[in-house]
Amino acid sequence: MTIEANDPAIAIVEKPASLRPVLEWIARRAEPVVIGLAAILIGLALFSLFILAVGKSPATLFQLMYTGGFGSWFSVQNSLSRAAPLLLTALCVALPARLGLVIIGGEGAVVLGGVGAAAMALPLAGTAPVFLTLILMAIAAMVVGGIWIGLAGFLRHYRGVNETISSLLLSYIAIALMNQFVEGVLRDPASLNKPSTRPLPAEYMLGNIPGMDVHWGLVIGILACMVSWIVIEATSYGFAARIAGGNVRAAQIQGLPVGKLIAGFTALAGSFAGLAGMIEVAAVQGSANASLAAGYGYTGILVAFLARHNPLAIIPVAILLGGIDASGGLIQRRMGLPDATVLVLQGTLFIVILFCETFYSRFKIFNPDLWKRSL
Repeated sequence: MTIEANDPAIAIVEKPASLRPVLEWIARRAEPVVIGLAAILIGLALFSLFILAVGKSPATLFQLMYTGGFGSWFSVQNSLSRAAPLLLTALCVALPARLGLVIIGGEGAVVLGGVGAAAMALPLAGTAPVFLTLILMAIAAMVVGGIWIGLAGFLRHYRGVNETISSLLLSYIAIALMNQFVEGVLRDPASLNKPSTRPLPAEYMLGNIPGMDVHWGLVIGILACMVSWIVIEATSYGFAARIAGGNVRAAQIQGLPVGKLIAGFTALAGSFAGLAGMIEVAAVQGSANASLAAGYGYTGILVAFLARHNPLAIIPVAILLGGIDASGGLIQRRMGLPDATVLVLQGTLFIVILFCETFYSRFKIFNPDLWKRSL
């Protein structure tokens, strides 16, 4: 008796599809989330010990931190406004990091970008159309910021100068140049107590998003993060940068233009930081002055590292850090702590995050290559 293969009486039992690909996808993407959250919790615990040492309640501080950053619609809008420059300064760190570079001089590009934007606005404000003036201000700021950070990339590739040290030193030079311009050739004679450039007319200021007390810089920052993600993940230019960041020698052997990649990515990173300076001038300060050196470039370093240099992850992290920064005044008034308390918290978080970097790829649960193959 023979049985045909197509006999409907025979039930063919198929092996269920393996869940391994799904689990591998989850495991690889869960690692930065889990380790990042653990770093934040450890940092908060260490910071709590510091607060206890000065005789204050950590629970009260964290409650005020939430209230000041996200406890009301007013607080949320304040946090979003402070997050806008952080989005752009974090990109100044995140983009070169894809090439294995550690750029920490975004503060210099911010202040010079602000000065460049103000200098461009001086002959145009009141005569040229508003939109054209703002566009030219943004271009000037991006060009100045791109040249400044691009210089660190140029020195790194062509002269072997460490980009971390050079970018940091360049930021101090940039602040000195900003003071020189603001207190010299660009100074408004009417600015007596606080030297600054001539203020922008009200109609030339960057307005607020409709229905919100948040300027358009937030939208610009979010769009910049999205564009950066597309450049890194969906273009050959970004793919080449990731290859060079993984192994420079291998990239050079394959014929990739490593020098152009370094110069290009550092210049693009600096242009975003310069744009942050323009937004501070056109949306917040109204002129270029010493307030441009507000520390956004340094906080952007923490944002980028906490986001693992992912442009999309920078968005929520920048909003979180913006909320923490916004709560500084409330903490000072209610608890009698200095306004710089939030800076201590940010420094603690940064140290813990750097320490937790050593734990990546060490846990078997997050490394599918170490799993046993299912049958």
